[in-house]
Amino acid sequence: MDSDSAGAHDLWRMSQAESPRDVLVLTVDDQASFREVARRVVDVVPGFRWIGEACTGEEAVAFVRHQTPDLVIMDVRMPGMGGLDAAQRITADAPGIAILLVSAEEAEAAAYEEADARLATVARKQDFGPALLRAAVSGTRPGTAARP
Repeated sequence: MDSDSAGAHDLWRMSQAESPRDVLVLTVDDQASFREVARRVVDVVPGFRWIGEACTGEEAVAFVRHQTPDLVIMDVRMPGMGGLDAAQRITADAPGIAILLVSAEEAEAAAYEEADARLATVARKQDFGPALLRAAVSGTRPGTAARP
């Protein structure tokens, strides 16, 4: 590679680096369709950057040990380790990571929210979108005040 090509390559690498304000996001769900939807939402929200996905709670815990997302969007119910157990392990190891637990079942989402509101933001999958993504990082729900 000549010096001009090397310089252009370095410039390209610098342009691909995330800005200091990007929120790095990991999606975790046993359903590929929701992982895809979540990735698309993350991709269109300025200031957020998708960095990976996992299919199980165990994979999420392992991922976080090697890379540090700022936000983990995770299904409540998955085969093996569920979302709540994985969230507890992730926040024990890295307390600064925001967790957004999602569930297709409204009653299940409400039960988890009451069980440990300090651990994570909890929402129905049907409500997932840019506002909920931003709220999960700020520790609020759209239209509510910040948690203490």
